[in-house]
Amino acid sequence: MSDNFQFEAPASAEILIVEDEPKLAELLQKYLAAAGYGSRHVAHGDDAVPAVRARLPDLVLLDIMLPGRTGWDICRELRSFTDVPVLMLTARVEEEDRLRGLELGADDYICKTPFSPREIVARVKSMLRRNGRLQRTPNAAPAASAASPLVIDDARLQASVRGEALALTPLEFRLLKAFASAPGQVFSREQLLNHLHDEYRSVTDRAIDTHIKNLRRKLEPFFPGHNAIQAVYGVGYSFELPE
Repeated sequence: MSDNFQFEAPASAEILIVEDEPKLAELLQKYLAAAGYGSRHVAHGDDAVPAVRARLPDLVLLDIMLPGRTGWDICRELRSFTDVPVLMLTARVEEEDRLRGLELGADDYICKTPFSPREIVARVKSMLRRNGRLQRTPNAAPAASAASPLVIDDARLQASVRGEALALTPLEFRLLKAFASAPGQVFSREQLLNHLHDEYRSVTDRAIDTHIKNLRRKLEPFFPGHNAIQAVYGVGYSFELPE
């Protein structure tokens, strides 16, 4: 049922490509290999979730129109057990389809017409950098960073500072994880909402302000006199810990 092949590269990350057009998938693999990424490919929708469960990739390139299960169904099931970044690839250009993909938990969405493998690789790089690729190994013990006292334990949905756990709600944890993945980056409210899962779809962009206020309050005792989450007027929020 599957048409599997694999490209080896001095990879800093592994990408799972779910695409039923072999020539297109092979082209993507060549471009990803040139960028230093390893990849696997499955051509049938029914094989996508088992491939993720068998070996968790760092990112999934997911076509929507597939034989067997659709990309919509695959994305929905992936979000039931992992937050691996998902970049949806599709020939459908309607805004409704794009919004549906984001609501199902996709991290980004790109149209295949016109097809630009360079743009796809650029999106992959950006998403891996934004989502903290090395935090995606399931059930692995979190490694403390010499540069930061903050540790994000993705498997347990917990965060700690200098070994002391933060008492966070699930939503606060996901916000902190988004911030910690890109220190210094300014996130709009819409971007922060996109980091949340389906169960938080009812959260409004203004409600984000309240949750950030609570998160800021919980971080303050660990960093006295330092506001870790800064409001950027007219844009959103940025996160940075003291040196």
